[in-house]
Amino acid sequence: MKSDAPLDFDAETMRQMGYRVVDLLVDYWQHLPVRPLGQRADRIALEKLLNEPTPQQPQHFETVLDEFLQKVLPNIIKVDHPRYFAFVPAPNDYVGVLADFISAGMNVFVGTWMVGAGATQVEQVVIRWLCNWFGLPESAGGLFVSGGSVANLVCLAAARQQYPDALTHGRVYYSDQTHSCVARAWRVLGLREEQLCVLPADDNFQIPLDALAEQIRRDRDTGWLPFCVVANAGTTNTGAVDPLNALAELCEAEGLWLHADGAYGAAAILTEEGKQRLQGIHRLHSLAIDPHKWLYQPMMAGCAIVREFEHLRTAFRILPPYLQDKERGAVGVDLCDYGVELSRNFRALKVWMSLKTHGVEAFRQSMEWNLHLARVAEQAIRQLPHWKIVSPATMGIVAFRYEPSDRSAEQADALNRALVDAMLEDGFALVSSTVLRGRVALRMCTLNPRATEADVFETVRRLNQFAQRL
Repeated sequence: MKSDAPLDFDAETMRQMGYRVVDLLVDYWQHLPVRPLGQRADRIALEKLLNEPTPQQPQHFETVLDEFLQKVLPNIIKVDHPRYFAFVPAPNDYVGVLADFISAGMNVFVGTWMVGAGATQVEQVVIRWLCNWFGLPESAGGLFVSGGSVANLVCLAAARQQYPDALTHGRVYYSDQTHSCVARAWRVLGLREEQLCVLPADDNFQIPLDALAEQIRRDRDTGWLPFCVVANAGTTNTGAVDPLNALAELCEAEGLWLHADGAYGAAAILTEEGKQRLQGIHRLHSLAIDPHKWLYQPMMAGCAIVREFEHLRTAFRILPPYLQDKERGAVGVDLCDYGVELSRNFRALKVWMSLKTHGVEAFRQSMEWNLHLARVAEQAIRQLPHWKIVSPATMGIVAFRYEPSDRSAEQADALNRALVDAMLEDGFALVSSTVLRGRVALRMCTLNPRATEADVFETVRRLNQFAQRL
């Protein structure tokens, strides 16, 4: 029951509400593998189902929760489902879920040392762990943000700030396999379209080194200021990793900032394949990584890391009068001075609690399993007639295409797109499509630690079955 305060509940009611939610989550987790993935609902139907005036009178919490379960949850594609192989999955760890519960319940503020010293220190500890994984120096640092898009934005803002003339005639370089958030970040940072040099990737879906070096030379000769190369540490399309060591050599010789988007792929440094593919990552000037991807954390756990932590402060610090109190007293790190957010929640808590509860070896083993599943998928696809591997299993992603001999390339494109819709309608598993070398390709991203070999085999079997029917 409610207390005298209109927004408060008594202790027993609060416990009952909390127990109901925990029971719901445990049931959801235990039965998720046997549930369908969800559905892509019609907008008009959802509007009819959910649109209503602002509630004026209170409703029982159980009633509201049941409405969520009956009307909202069935119309969500479950990105934490073991057979969600589309895009980049977001499997979450239960410890991380509980950490978010705690953080939200206590509304921990991590913007200034004055108010959030303990939480700030935890965030800095987790950042240090990540920096150590990548072999970055003691001067390196960073902060947690919402996700890879903002992490890339924060890092690239630091890069732009180091080159005073970048806004007017600077030029940046990346391949056509780079995530769209990088182009969006440069747009937000004020660069014009002609300042973005997008190079066609080579046969391995990597940035072509010779073409890059030649383009930088030509740009200098024509009055541009080359100042930044954005590398990929695991592309969304194929998992490709750009040659980081070679890029570091080039950027050092040319005086350019080297950033890498490792939103999903950088965490693979914990695995043997990742260590091999990510050689040179210790030489970066900045790196974006998303623990809510391959470190299995709940959403909203991106991370921006820079080689020189103070470069972020140079790019972002503004001190208004109403924050002057934070400058006095105990000396610490005010994370609001190092990124775009003043109001910051305790995103690092889930990573801290998960790593301490499980130990890093559990994460390493889970990631090795993910890599194994991608190889299993590749081998299963290779055994089927009319299926072609477009990009072999790399960093947990395999790209492939159905090419029946009686269809033109354009017809095969349409067929492969239709296979995504057929899988979505079926509800057992989901893959996604992209375009590689001008043709539509399907891709499986096997990043869920709870996925099984049987899940992979059955997904491939159903894809082939639907392909025969279309």
